[in-house]
Amino acid sequence: MWRLPSARAALRGVRTAVERHSRAEAATETGTGSMERAVVRCVPSEPKLSLSFALADGSHKNMQRDQSEPLGRVLSRIATNALKGHAKAAAAKKSRKNRPNASGGVACAGPGSEPAAACEPVVKLYYREEAVAEDVLNVDAWQDGAVLQIGDVKYKVERNPPAFTELQLPRYIMAGFPVCPKLSLEFGDPASSLFRWYKEAKPGAAEPEGGGPSSLSPSSSSPGWTETGVDERVYTPSNADIGLRLKLHCTPGNGQRFGPSRELESVCLVEAGPGTCTFDHRHLYTKKVTDDALIRTVSYNILADTYAQTEFSRTVLYPYCAPYALELDYRQNLIQKELTGYNADLICLQEVDRNVFTDSLVPALEAFGLEGVFRIKQHEGLATFYRKSKFSLLSQHDISFHEALESDPLHKELLEKLVLYPSAQERVLQRSSVLQVSVLQSRQDSSKKICVANTHLYWHPKGRFYWFSQVT
Repeated sequence: MWRLPSARAALRGVRTAVERHSRAEAATETGTGSMERAVVRCVPSEPKLSLSFALADGSHKNMQRDQSEPLGRVLSRIATNALKGHAKAAAAKKSRKNRPNASGGVACAGPGSEPAAACEPVVKLYYREEAVAEDVLNVDAWQDGAVLQIGDVKYKVERNPPAFTELQLPRYIMAGFPVCPKLSLEFGDPASSLFRWYKEAKPGAAEPEGGGPSSLSPSSSSPGWTETGVDERVYTPSNADIGLRLKLHCTPGNGQRFGPSRELESVCLVEAGPGTCTFDHRHLYTKKVTDDALIRTVSYNILADTYAQTEFSRTVLYPYCAPYALELDYRQNLIQKELTGYNADLICLQEVDRNVFTDSLVPALEAFGLEGVFRIKQHEGLATFYRKSKFSLLSQHDISFHEALESDPLHKELLEKLVLYPSAQERVLQRSSVLQVSVLQSRQDSSKKICVANTHLYWHPKGRFYWFSQVT
């Protein structure tokens, strides 16, 4: 079992060794007819467990069984599936034999050449070299390290290995802008997982030296893809990648072991970026994270998509913007690059769509060491991110202004004065403004705490209210 240190530098140092070990292990298993992999997902809070494995005929089986079911029933079901797969493979083989030959005749099997009727294969589950009794319940039978035998094929049982529950690449990719996959892990964490990026090979591009596999995945050695040399979660395409697609090979891990790898290819080509942006000049002053004695903060209204796509926005507020520049997929690339380039310790954002927070900001900023909390307001909300190496979150408090005004005795005097002006009172109480308060504790000195207040107040062209964030 591989045990990886938590330090990111150390993790990068063992990637090559892990991949070499995996390839050598795969070669050994192929040569000796050793065990395949059977993945079992069994969570105490759920009534069913899942079992996933590949049969000898190449078909993949995903089974859902009750945790309280006796083992014998699922073994019988596996035997039935294996028999069906054998029969299907035999029928396909017979069909190929009976296809017309080149001279127009039919190549039929001679007498006695018909395959014998297949019998149901023996299916057993072993744990520590002893057969597991068929009356043992599934929840107890399928232990990590057990061996499932289907006929002559053996499978190593992996119970609850690290696995991706969600893995996506952005729908819009530009040269010079970081690409960070959206991912969700079960029984694992991104910091202990392995990533390797590939790009489409240009016509006539040379294949990898030696012609051998270039990653854990056989498909990654295809002449259609070449390694980028990047083995981090985030990849920033260069101008040389314009017009090409990207591919990401991921192996989930948890610091002790790895789960089944997955690959995904971008649905779009890498496009040219907009050139030099205004924030590129500001990034010249924020190339590094500040030392422990300093805190760099950023506050930014990122314009919720629900407001950017209105006719009023396109014709009155932002008539100077091309339609593509207001599209969410395009803007997210710019927002991610700008925010990550500030190397901030605290980031307070306003007008954040829920999907933008979960699908874009969280994966992008998490990859740069930031963790975030979100508070929905109505159509959009507030997000506060903090650097995990400097702070831990002690508590979070979300305050609705109109609710606090009506219920908190501290505001009694203000409410009494507001009652004298019914029109103003109605407008104030209709507002959905909220205050997001995050109490953080220094990781270097636990006696030091900081309170971050992030809010977005109502604004109108004829009024004098505006949004602000405050750190105390």
